[in-house]
Amino acid sequence: MGKIRVAIAGGTGYTGGELFRILLNHPEVEIVAATTTSSEGTPVAVVHRDLIGETDLKFGSELCDPDVLFLCLGHGISRQFIDSHVISPKTRIIDLGNDFRLEPDYAGRHFVYGLCESARDEIARAHDVANPGCFATAIQLAVLPLAASGKLLDEVHVTAITGSTGAGKKTGETTHFSYRDNNISIYKLFAHQHLAEIKKNLNVVSEILGACSKGDVKGVKVNFVPMRGDFTRGIFASVYTRAVEGMSIEEYVKLYNGYYEKSPFVFVSDEGVSLKEVVNTNKALLHLELHDGYVHISSVIDNLVKGAAGQAVENMNLMYGLPEDLGLHLKPSAF
Repeated sequence: MGKIRVAIAGGTGYTGGELFRILLNHPEVEIVAATTTSSEGTPVAVVHRDLIGETDLKFGSELCDPDVLFLCLGHGISRQFIDSHVISPKTRIIDLGNDFRLEPDYAGRHFVYGLCESARDEIARAHDVANPGCFATAIQLAVLPLAASGKLLDEVHVTAITGSTGAGKKTGETTHFSYRDNNISIYKLFAHQHLAEIKKNLNVVSEILGACSKGDVKGVKVNFVPMRGDFTRGIFASVYTRAVEGMSIEEYVKLYNGYYEKSPFVFVSDEGVSLKEVVNTNKALLHLELHDGYVHISSVIDNLVKGAAGQAVENMNLMYGLPEDLGLHLKPSAF
């Protein structure tokens, strides 16, 4: 088989830029097209200055009949793109927006929810994939082993903070440097758009594994406090829920290590975790503690890599029967 021919739609933003950085160094990929409505004819390396010398590709309007089309468009725009472009039925689509996470069937396509750690086999058989949201990824990785084993007994409480890149490239009042610098704030309190996909997927995981009757995890209620951080990259999620009576921390750690045994990117740390250990990588680090009847899970990821572009490439690898970690051993930044 020749290299996978890839097109990137909406490649001028942060997520598109991350896809270029990863896929330009992927040994089984050739990027054949990059489309945009704002920079047609402009070299990719002019928009993403760090790619000078890495590629001669220019943004255009043609998809060039790719094997895989990555949609890095604003939320709600992927459906419009599919409607307004001629896309071969053979072309696989990986959507990084939120268009198909809750309503997976569109235009004769079925989008599998692409959280690798909960649906690895299903993704490997999929033609099209809906990439999870960044907060949704960090939070679900913190509680998936509990949902899958029937040990998610009560409400889940989450406070999670994200870097400014999570808001996208286009600046606004709350994303501008003058607002974000030396500042932390709460937004979309208990109403973040990722909550719906979190609840839906946790129910699916529990139902498939028989952990709960009728696929309804009573503890699937997620009380989520999202926060804007004064940094650019990464998500730190502080997650806790009621612990199983009599279950030791050693048993919890064993449960998590067992669940993530096949994952090349999720690791349970014996020590506390921080963002600098995952930024610029496709890793997710978890740390568990027991306190006064509650189990607390710290979960850290890079919102643009494991929370977006890296996970999308991970999904592509699975769809093509490639090693899940191919092209994703990225250099972390320790300082």
